[in-house]
Amino acid sequence: MARPDLADAATLGEAWLMLRSAFRSADLETADLDARLLTAKLAGVEPHQLVTGGDAPLGETVRGRLAKALDDRLAGMPVHRILGFREFYGLSLGLSAATLEPRPDPETLIDAVLPLVREKAAATGSCSIADLGIGTGAIGLALLSECPQATCLGVDVSADAVKTALENARQLGLSMRYRAIEGNWLSGIDAQFDLIVSNPPYIPTADLSGLSREVTEHDPVQALDGGTDGLDAYRAIASQAGDRLVRGGYLAVEFGIGQGASVSMIFAAHGFAEARMFRDLGGVERVLLFT
Repeated sequence: MARPDLADAATLGEAWLMLRSAFRSADLETADLDARLLTAKLAGVEPHQLVTGGDAPLGETVRGRLAKALDDRLAGMPVHRILGFREFYGLSLGLSAATLEPRPDPETLIDAVLPLVREKAAATGSCSIADLGIGTGAIGLALLSECPQATCLGVDVSADAVKTALENARQLGLSMRYRAIEGNWLSGIDAQFDLIVSNPPYIPTADLSGLSREVTEHDPVQALDGGTDGLDAYRAIASQAGDRLVRGGYLAVEFGIGQGASVSMIFAAHGFAEARMFRDLGGVERVLLFT
């Protein structure tokens, strides 16, 4: 099917249906959802208004945005890359070329540690967090948004990711309690923390080429590549984190499918005790909590 010409669309509803038809013809797995999200967000309306107010005239500015979004999506760009932001744990987080899109899996990590953060804050009036490999800052910022007494230091090897996370903190009004620096995990950091969290790269290098086009062409490889066996980041964190936790502190990491036992062994070799394993909404082992 030829690419539809949005010049033929007189109303917002007609443009929406054109995008939906084009995405369906391209066999996009989430064609209907993609068309609805892109049209609504780029037009500045709620999704239900595409139906209730679909007869609204299509302005030239919105037409241009939708035409570009149509081309970008058919070329394989993910919806949220086109929009420039993604929702995570109730927060709207800006994206950049140096950051992964925050996806639902790390919300398991938030759910795992949030009770500990609140408990520490209630007992002492504060809770200090280190978030390693921050990307957009999603994990640390979500924890701060849920616990007003918490503070967070974010660390990422990418200066652009640090810049993105700091801007997200500013947009969310969390800058007073959030810092982010460029660094290699905990190397060179002398402070101690009540909680260390990380969703590090964990995909084996040889598996990267088999990922979807949306990932290989648009996600930063540095944030995906976990080395030969996918476990390099865990070795680095485990070797550095012991002295960076306060007495009675916790460390929590996300990991890939089937990696739980290996990750647990790595941390055990550095003196950590596994406290609990957490599964994601699909029932897959996803997060380990250590003391």
